[in-house]
Amino acid sequence: MAPVLLGLGLLIAGLGNAARAEPPIQSAEDAACRLEARARVFTTPNPHGIELEILGKQIYMSCMQRTAKPRQRSRRHRRR
Repeated sequence: MAPVLLGLGLLIAGLGNAARAEPPIQSAEDAACRLEARARVFTTPNPHGIELEILGKQIYMSCMQRTAKPRQRSRRHRRR
């Protein structure tokens, strides 16, 4: 009986982790912003009482905007 319960517990834990899985890291900036969001989610003021997941996403998005590389303009010349 104990091995069955242990197997069931591991199955439930595995399914819970799969549902919360993150997409693969796309760039160095993405990895750095994920780490920053994880580090700051519990220390950032939260006066509106929003969920920690949403707060973490806000921290991540502000980091990504801050570290985004500016797009280069096309250097083609206009024809007259």
